[in-house]
Amino acid sequence: MEAKNQTLYLECTSGISGDMTVAALLDLGADQEVLKKALDSLSVDGFQTVISRVKKAGLDVCDFNVVLDAEHENHDHDMEYLHGHSHAEKDDNPHLHEHDHAHTHAHEHHHHHPHSHRGLSEILSIIEHADMTRRAKDTAARIFKILAAAEAKAHGVPEDQVHFHEVGAVDSIVDILSVAVCLDNLDITEVIVPALYEGQGTIRCQHGILPVPVPAVMNIVQAHKLPLQVTDIKGELVTPTGAAIVAAIRTSDRLPDLFTIEKTGMGAGKRDYGLAGILRAMLIHSGAEEKDRIYKLETNIDDCSGENLGYTMERLMEEGARDVHYIPVYMKKNRPAYQLNVICDEGSIERMEQIIFEETTTIGIRRIPMERTTLLRECRTVQTPLGEAKVKVCKRQGVKRCFPEYDSVTALCRAHGLHYHDVYQLIQRIGEEN
Repeated sequence: MEAKNQTLYLECTSGISGDMTVAALLDLGADQEVLKKALDSLSVDGFQTVISRVKKAGLDVCDFNVVLDAEHENHDHDMEYLHGHSHAEKDDNPHLHEHDHAHTHAHEHHHHHPHSHRGLSEILSIIEHADMTRRAKDTAARIFKILAAAEAKAHGVPEDQVHFHEVGAVDSIVDILSVAVCLDNLDITEVIVPALYEGQGTIRCQHGILPVPVPAVMNIVQAHKLPLQVTDIKGELVTPTGAAIVAAIRTSDRLPDLFTIEKTGMGAGKRDYGLAGILRAMLIHSGAEEKDRIYKLETNIDDCSGENLGYTMERLMEEGARDVHYIPVYMKKNRPAYQLNVICDEGSIERMEQIIFEETTTIGIRRIPMERTTLLRECRTVQTPLGEAKVKVCKRQGVKRCFPEYDSVTALCRAHGLHYHDVYQLIQRIGEEN
């Protein structure tokens, strides 16, 4: 089966929430069985999920709904208790009942003790023990860490003392883990979100009447420099969960000048503000060379061991750095040192700088914006007489170039006792022919 790295474009003109994102990704083709397996493995009880088709503004769209049992129902529920929705309002909304078919996943466990709010460490433990890929776990953990920082700032407490009321309820845990599983299943590696469209006015939540955008959303938008477009809609379009998802996965805010759309998915929102209430997600391919902006972070370090720097590089790459390298330099007083260089997108700057400060002895980091031009690229898995191999294919003006991945070449060399150059050329030739 051919593997592809996919570029996702999220059109947030009706806002974004956790359940809207899950629905849009499922509509794009994320595997429901893979999602069900992951949710079945959670050490969280009292919910079932319903995947259905509903009508929004006359359009047929996907809906993802987390249905809680009596013990958990309305317990800081993301779309009810937090936002002031009542059951009566549900009954008055015909869109919530236009289900054509449904897939349901239920937990049958029963607890007789009161449900307590969960701290960040408990939620991270739930994620770590779930049946998900490493990439999906990292994505889910990153979303919750962003939420923890936003809630901590809003309430004036340390992050490790934040108890997730709104965002830590069962339904939000399910939403966030579902987003992470679906992104991984679709092999999404690039996410473009030009802007978040938000309403205005006030909403009712556990803490009283709050202005829109709510403080947690404002903190996320500010910390991660998310472009925000305030509309005339009276109400909340962007939930804290939705903002945290964008902050965690966005790699760019610029669409290519030319692109083709492979597939479109639409996820339904739960409330009606007189607009469509749809999150539209598209898998796109650039039709030409792409021009975008990246950032280089650099710092000089003269008192870290090679092992220390190696571990720093591993952490940076695991957290989404585009590239990391070291350059030997001589500093003042002729001291030998290394210059650490990290290439990343704008949305990753804060996370990259935090790792550098945590893992090295530096006390300052230089930040340099850089324009770049990149070729259209695609990662594939090709079949060779020696076995499967991963390749990167780039195209420019009708000319295709194939670059075999190092790990695939060396694996086949060892398996068949062949030389690197011979295996590389074989994979390259087959990749360019297909």
